[in-house]
Amino acid sequence: MQTALKISFQGSEPSEALRQSIEDHFATLERYHGRLTACHVIVKVPGHHHRSGRHFEVDIHLALPGNVTVNVGHAPGQDGRFDDPRFAVTDAFRRAQRQLEDRVRRQRGDVKTLHERAERTLERPEG
Repeated sequence: MQTALKISFQGSEPSEALRQSIEDHFATLERYHGRLTACHVIVKVPGHHHRSGRHFEVDIHLALPGNVTVNVGHAPGQDGRFDDPRFAVTDAFRRAQRQLEDRVRRQRGDVKTLHERAERTLERPEG
């Protein structure tokens, strides 16, 4: 990667354990998609005043060559699993991995368009 990993915590002091988890997830992501040029991870720590629980939000902003960006964000809603910051981090990096894989497939032409699928389903054997 050309630029260092940037990690920001909003609403709390940085957690070294969570920072290490993010670095580990990022290392895995970078191993599969080594062409990353920048990564900024933002961990939003909920305050005690939230009525819907203490859901953590993790946003990931990735930059790739050619001014291509991939942004991963997710509002957890009422899903109690997001009370655990490790789950929120893992979920965000899983989403980032999926988006990068989808982008690679589209660039290779491996993804069929809706139009191609429609034509195939309309074909009927003659006879």
